[in-house]
Amino acid sequence: QVQLVESGGGLVQAGGSLRLSCAASGRTFSTYDIAWFRQAPVKEFVAAISWNTGSTYYADSVKGRFIISEDNANNTVYLQMNSLKPEDTAVYYCAARGPSDSDYDVGYDYWGQGTQVTVSS
Repeated sequence: QVQLVESGGGLVQAGGSLRLSCAASGRTFSTYDIAWFRQAPVKEFVAAISWNTGSTYYADSVKGRFIISEDNANNTVYLQMNSLKPEDTAVYYCAARGPSDSDYDVGYDYWGQGTQVTVSS
């Protein structure tokens, strides 16, 4: 059983930064992909990282502003969010999937409970 726990959300002014964390447990994640999605109100892909290769993928809306990274020693994935905009306001979810040939924005089997990010103008 895979468990994902997000943290780090909050209220920030436009132009500010936040770092979200996704702590993973329950399996060996060396071959997993971990992604961040957000929902407000439609759920959309934000970013993903291959735990095996370290390759990263981003939605066009966050490229150049968000950075996804992994801490293998602590089984944690981070989402550094910079230059935040009001339209980034959403509930952010961490998700995981096993080895897959699918695109990085689909096919996730495990989800965290979400963390709220609110960006004020």
